Amino acid sequence: YGALLFADSFFFSAPGFPLEDLKDPTGAGDSFAGGFIGFLAKKDAPLTEANLKHAVVCGSAMASFQVEDFGLERMRKLTKKEIQERFQAFKKLSHFEETLIL
Repeated sequence: YGALLFADSFFFSAPGFPLEDLKDPTGAGDSFAGGFIGFLAKKDAPLTEANLKHAVVCGSAMASFQVEDFGLERMRKLTKKEIQERFQAFKKLSHFEETLIL
């Protein structure tokens, strides 16, 4: 599914992370909220377009880990390196070259 962000002056969409094995969606929304709000709180970030987009991707990354196992099992084993790698994977997933061929 993914996440949508609507603001007064922009719109942003982050795709759902493609997983081969999804075990349980319970807690995905809470994990998204934790990643989203956690990013903004840790950085004491002003609510700029760039920071809100970054927060959406952080939230989506955390939710993608939550659904990989039941309860908190996946989150208990999660490392900072895995979070950074997942964030980079999200960036790669949504990046494309700006060449337009008509």
